[in-house]
Amino acid sequence: MKPWVRPAAVLFGVGYGANQFSPLMVMYREQGHYSPTVVAAFFGVYVLGLAPGLLVGGPASDRWGRRRVLVPATAASIPASAVIALGAFSEILLYAGRLLFGLCIGVAMAVATTWVKELSGEGEGARRAALALTAGFGLGPLVGGLLAQFAPLPMELPYLVHIALMVPVTWWLVAAPETVVPGRSRSWLRDLRVPAAAHPRFRWLVLPAAPWVFGAAALSFAVQPTALGDVVGGYGLLVATLLTAVTLGCGFLAQSAARTIDARSPLAATRIGLVLVVVGTVVAAAGAAGRSVPVAFGAAALLGAGYGFVLLSGLQEVQRIAAPEHLAGLTAVFYSLTYAGFLLPMLLSALTGAAGYPVLLLVVAGVQAVCLGLVWAGAHRVRRSPRERTAVP
Repeated sequence: MKPWVRPAAVLFGVGYGANQFSPLMVMYREQGHYSPTVVAAFFGVYVLGLAPGLLVGGPASDRWGRRRVLVPATAASIPASAVIALGAFSEILLYAGRLLFGLCIGVAMAVATTWVKELSGEGEGARRAALALTAGFGLGPLVGGLLAQFAPLPMELPYLVHIALMVPVTWWLVAAPETVVPGRSRSWLRDLRVPAAAHPRFRWLVLPAAPWVFGAAALSFAVQPTALGDVVGGYGLLVATLLTAVTLGCGFLAQSAARTIDARSPLAATRIGLVLVVVGTVVAAAGAAGRSVPVAFGAAALLGAGYGFVLLSGLQEVQRIAAPEHLAGLTAVFYSLTYAGFLLPMLLSALTGAAGYPVLLLVVAGVQAVCLGLVWAGAHRVRRSPRERTAVP
């Protein structure tokens, strides 16, 4: 087994566990009798645990070593899944389980992404990390949704499968070669600073686009099933599962194209991704207005491709900008920004009293277009300024 496969397996496993909740939102609405806003809050609350996990996990692994930080975080995802499985009809347990899961995933993503890069050949780290994460994001909801639709114990079995997956993943990780010599003497507060986040390339090319990585995905497989309403009848869970699979499948395939384009023109992939996200959101608005399942699947393909482009190009930019000692920290900042997009379903659900989903989605598309304009202007600025093309030393 190649060394990079071990932390990549962690990215797959945590992505699997994080995103299998997406199609299950329909089940919690229908069988748990939670309101759409409460279910959207279950979906989004783990961002509150994920952000500090990301921001602390990266610097902590720089200080104490990748293995010492990542192994406990990976192992902790097992009881986190158990809490969610036990809390099917308890709001408190569902919130607690999702929050704990977010904390584990935050640490795992920040550290494992950096570790994969360090154990990979030149130029391969971002692609391998993005593909592993996206594969987990795609397979988790597909397996979890099908189990919840057709197998017994629909509110427990998907999480038990994830627990069974994470036991060997945690065991394999113990043997991954360490890439950091622990024991640096500088202060913990200084470790938490990420000076590379102030780099012009990050502010102009990454910051405006990053929230639409998972913002696009959330619009596709968390908002669209709700916006379709009862048009899907008793197959809401199956439709949500397939929407998730299409979204992440297209995201997985798009990353190869994004890497090719990024290699030829490093400023193009992010803009292409945001164009796909804007068009996909407009198509989703049309699908919501017409209550059309085929149109929703078309939107899922576009949003998924946009997700893949923006994720890959963002990770590539982070690896261009940051020196080795800042890479884990800047990766954590990037992922924190991307996961802000998972708060969109909760926000839109809360606003449905003021406007319907078609109007809300068009407003979101307008905001995305503004972000596209900022990235486009930033690309021209980066071309003109040699200082802004250099990495943080």
